[in-house]
Amino acid sequence: MLRPYWRHMTTHGIGSVAIRRAVTTEAPTMSEPPKDAFEREFLEQRIEITGFQKLLLGAGSSLAAILDPRRHDMIACLGETTGEDALWDILKTVQQSEEGQRIMAEKPRINTSTIDFKCLEALPENTFGATYAKFLKDNQVTPDSRMPVRFLDDPKLAYLMTRYRECHDLVHTVLDMPTNMLGEVAVKWVEALNTGLPMCYGGAVFGAVRLRPKQRREYIKRYLPWAIDNGKRMKPLLPVYWEERWEQNVDELRSELGIKLLK
Repeated sequence: MLRPYWRHMTTHGIGSVAIRRAVTTEAPTMSEPPKDAFEREFLEQRIEITGFQKLLLGAGSSLAAILDPRRHDMIACLGETTGEDALWDILKTVQQSEEGQRIMAEKPRINTSTIDFKCLEALPENTFGATYAKFLKDNQVTPDSRMPVRFLDDPKLAYLMTRYRECHDLVHTVLDMPTNMLGEVAVKWVEALNTGLPMCYGGAVFGAVRLRPKQRREYIKRYLPWAIDNGKRMKPLLPVYWEERWEQNVDELRSELGIKLLK
């Protein structure tokens, strides 16, 4: 039932990394045309950089993101220049399930041109789709604000990073966490433990430093233990085909994924 509904609504070292790259996937060569719309878009936007340039970008974007967490461009750059090892591991995890394999084959996107949000709003209140639409409206956020991936070499890793970014608000929704600083730091801890992305660990640690005294007490007492517990117990989130779960009861989805809401 869910899959037709979605169709209706959408038009640790260098050596180990090299081995995973050789076994799992290869970037298209000049003689091999892009395989799908995502690859074509990615290759048009991609910026080729050397290993040394990647180190410089990683260091610079890290410093910029610490000084100004509102620099989403620097946070995005940091994620791409430091996250390749984790992305190879994520790819392996995603490919281990039938649901994840379909995600990688179909490469769904989450934005206002692919999702009919009016249909989501019309769903029963207790469904995941209606809960997501309400989350966006209540927090005044849009799924169209994610930066494109530019500094990764492999299209499959680029898609996974894109998928991570576009699913961030879905993770907020299923965790029932707002987009204020306290909520963002908590979600970053969950994402860090669930994905292993260095950027998420950085956001969790340095974001907590910026909390006000009252928020910090609440964070240490309630939010941090809850986030760590969930991050360790939850099933991997990137293999979840969220778009096929719109009609699913949101509490059943949380139970399936091993999520406990903050009390």
